[in-house]
Amino acid sequence: MSRQMTFGVIVGNRGFFPSHLAATGRQEIIAAIEKQGHKAVCVTPEETSYGAVETYEEAKRCAALFQKHRHAIDGIIITLPNFGEERGLADAIRLADLRVPILIQATPDNTDKMSINFRRDSFCGKMSICNNLRQYGIPYTLTTLHTVAPNTEEFAIDLRSFAATCRIVRGFRNLRIGALGARPAAFNTVRYSEKLLERSGITVDTLDLSEVFGSIARLGDTDDSVQQKLATIKSYLPSHDVPEAALIKMSKLGVVIDNWMQSHELTISSVQCWTSMEEFFGVVPCTVMSMMSEKLLPSACEVDTMGTLSMYALTLASETPSALLDWNNNYGGDPDKAVCFHCSNLPKHFFREGGVKMDFQQIIAGTVGKENTYGTLDGKVKAGAMTFARFSTDEFAGTIRGYVGEGKFTDDALDTFGGAGVVQIPNMQKLLHYICENGFEHHVAANFATVAASVNEAAIKYLGWPMHHHV
Repeated sequence: MSRQMTFGVIVGNRGFFPSHLAATGRQEIIAAIEKQGHKAVCVTPEETSYGAVETYEEAKRCAALFQKHRHAIDGIIITLPNFGEERGLADAIRLADLRVPILIQATPDNTDKMSINFRRDSFCGKMSICNNLRQYGIPYTLTTLHTVAPNTEEFAIDLRSFAATCRIVRGFRNLRIGALGARPAAFNTVRYSEKLLERSGITVDTLDLSEVFGSIARLGDTDDSVQQKLATIKSYLPSHDVPEAALIKMSKLGVVIDNWMQSHELTISSVQCWTSMEEFFGVVPCTVMSMMSEKLLPSACEVDTMGTLSMYALTLASETPSALLDWNNNYGGDPDKAVCFHCSNLPKHFFREGGVKMDFQQIIAGTVGKENTYGTLDGKVKAGAMTFARFSTDEFAGTIRGYVGEGKFTDDALDTFGGAGVVQIPNMQKLLHYICENGFEHHVAANFATVAASVNEAAIKYLGWPMHHHV
C-alpha cells in the first residue's frame, strides 16, 4: 500500500487576471491530490484572497502555515490557474525554507474562452515563476506537458512521479546505513567514501563481524527471539532440504542484525559475506538479507554500501522491493540482452511464483564446503518492467554520481543456479560502454517498476548528484 504523502500547495494569482480562476484552480488541484490518497496543506480563502498567494503579506502567511507542518510536508506544488504573481510564489517558498521538491503545474487555456473574463496566460506565467526560482537558487520539477489540467490522467502520472521523487529525497535525509563487517579483500570495486555520504547527510554506522558472532554465541537455540525468527524464516520460503542447525544459525544472525539496526536506528544495511561468514559461522546470510529487502529495508552483500543506497532509491520510488544484481553474462549474441545474477539474496518478490527455494551456495561451497553455505535463494527471476540504478562515490571529483535507466526482465530460457534473469535494455552496448568508461561497479540495483525519471530527478536536482540517464 502506498504511503500517504502531504503536499504544500501554493495557488498563484495575479490581480488583473480573472481571480475566480484562482478559486476554482485551488479546488481542482486539491481534488487531484486527494484523489491519489494524499493530503494538501494550503492557505484558505479566509486567510488570503481566494486561498491564493499574490502579495508579500500572503507569502508570509503561506510560509507560516508550511512551517507549522514542515515535518509532514513531503513536497510543494505550485499551481497556476492564471498567470500568477511570480514574486509572491517565490517568496513563499523562500520564507518557508522547507527544502523539499517543488512541482510547477500550469492550467491550459481553452481556445473557446480567451476573453478577458476567462483568459489564463498560465502558459506564460510558468516561465516567469521558473525564472524567479532559478534566480533564488531554488530547484524545481516540471510537468511533462508545459500546461496540463489538474483533473487529467497526464497530471495524475506527473503527480505519481513527483511523489516518488519526494519519497527519495525524504528517505535519504538523515539516512543511517549499517555496514556489517569489513569489505572483502577481493572486492576493491565496492570501496566508497563515507565522508562524501556524510556531506549529503547520510551516515554509515559500522559493526565488526567478531561482535556479531560474539552476540550470536550468547543466544540459546530455544530463546524466544530465535524461535520466532526461525518460524518466520520457515514461512518465508521452502527450506525442506536445509539442515535444522543451519536454520538455527540463520535465525540467530537475523536476531542480532535486527537488534543492532533497531538500537542504532539504522534503516538499510550492507553485510560482509565472502567468505568470512561461511568459514567462521557456517551459513550464508542471503535469506536474512532477502527478508529485509522484501520488507523494503534493502540489504546488500559484500559491504556494498553504495549498492544498498541504490536499492533504497528504487524502493522509495516504487514502494516495492529492490535487489542488487551483477551485470554478469552476455545472453547469446543479442547485444541488447544480458544475464543479471546473484548467488543470491534477492527478495522473494523477484522470483517466479512458486519457483524459489532455499539451497546451498554452489560457488562458495567449492571452497568452504556445502555444509557451510546453506541459506541462499535459488530460482528464476520473473518477467516484467525493470528500472536499474547505481550510485557511486567519486573521490577524484569530490561527488556522488550515478546512472539510471529502464528495460525489462524477459521470459528467455536460462539454465543456471542462484537468482538469475535475462534483461533486455535498448542500446545496452552503449550503456555497458558508459559503465566501463566511467569505472562504475559490476553491481547494479534493480526493481520491477518504471521509476527512472523520478530517481534521476531526485538525484540531480535535489541531492546535487551528477547522473547519466540511459534512454
